[in-house]
Amino acid sequence: MSQYFIYHNPRCSKSRQTLALLQENQIETEQILYLENPPTVDTLSDLCEALGITPRQLLRKGETEYRELSLGNETLGDTEVLKAMQQHPRLIERPIVVRRDGKKVRAVLGRPPENVIDLIK
Repeated sequence: MSQYFIYHNPRCSKSRQTLALLQENQIETEQILYLENPPTVDTLSDLCEALGITPRQLLRKGETEYRELSLGNETLGDTEVLKAMQQHPRLIERPIVVRRDGKKVRAVLGRPPENVIDLIK
């Protein structure tokens, strides 16, 4: 049986729309309020792997912390980027929906929310 998780920010319209889409499709989803409980560096790394993207691609580049921490500096490695996201979770792109089937894990970004359709089929 599949398990679903959403890294959710209730103040984000895309996050709310994605959660609503999951609920409309009767998908029970565990909500992870990542701003209150930031994921670990290892979890962020696993999310990037499941998404098929680099840590830098998971960054929200419009956030103040992005500029303040000079995260546009291409010499920063993945570990530094992951640590910055863990310490400043507003930097994490959202929402992330994860589907776990035993050991198989897949994930999508809910931007746009319709991205989750392929994940839940």
